[in-house]
Amino acid sequence: MLVRALAHARWQETTTLRTFIQHPGYTRNLTSGTDGSAEKRPSAKATPDELAVLPFLQHPLGVKEKPSPVLKTWADTREELMNQETRLAQREHLVKEATKGYFTDLNATRRHGGKTWIAPNVMIREDKALYFPNIVGSSLDTKSKKHTTSMCEGRISVISMLSTRMSEIHVNGFTTPTNERYLSNPLYQYVQINLQENLLKSFLVSLFLSSIAKSVPKELHSTYLVSSQNMEFVREHLGMVNKHIGYVYLVDDNLKVRWAGCADAKVEETNALEQCTGVLLSRLNKKRSAKAPR
Repeated sequence: MLVRALAHARWQETTTLRTFIQHPGYTRNLTSGTDGSAEKRPSAKATPDELAVLPFLQHPLGVKEKPSPVLKTWADTREELMNQETRLAQREHLVKEATKGYFTDLNATRRHGGKTWIAPNVMIREDKALYFPNIVGSSLDTKSKKHTTSMCEGRISVISMLSTRMSEIHVNGFTTPTNERYLSNPLYQYVQINLQENLLKSFLVSLFLSSIAKSVPKELHSTYLVSSQNMEFVREHLGMVNKHIGYVYLVDDNLKVRWAGCADAKVEETNALEQCTGVLLSRLNKKRSAKAPR
């Protein structure tokens, strides 16, 4: 019964998303290929909001404090709760979320497929970049808990955030050429995070890790994490404003987000990720070579 329930839920989720994304005024390509593009042809019924040109990413994504794999103690949590600035920010966020309708994210996929910004053609400067937060999840290979901070420090990582079948299609459009080119490089890794904040859905996903493992290449099992971590107060910092679409982040060896993309990948975005990854790998290789004993 659980197998049927999960299969039906995934089918219904994908069907609903496609229904909302497909609009009478547009012809869209929902399956991103290596070009990653999603072409839209406006018709007379297209609204001004749908015809609006998407802006480039306006600000660095991430958090200000460098993350740590060490879990917070009660003293740390108490100090955070006593911080008035933190409490006000959290309260403002909760009020904003409380005013959102149940189908707000789903309705947003009608406009540009949920895409809210275009990835930059160049990397975010290191001195301006912010940190990728620590996320804990169970890996596919050992089922043990892993921290993204421990996994990514000292390496160049492309991190994909997955939550729906549609998000998997999105991130593949961004990452396929980059992975094909750099997966053999020991300084590079591709991290996939299957984030299910809903407890019931998280439980169902955990029951079917073996079937997920069959759909993921074996060499990526160690860097595929299934997480139920609450991302409520860092979601906006990462630009993850729509829970139905996929997000991709290029994280350097110092855990800083140097590039990011969302939803359907455009050709120039896919190329930018590949080029920026190559630049970071080259810099890290030179850095290590300079430190190596002679």
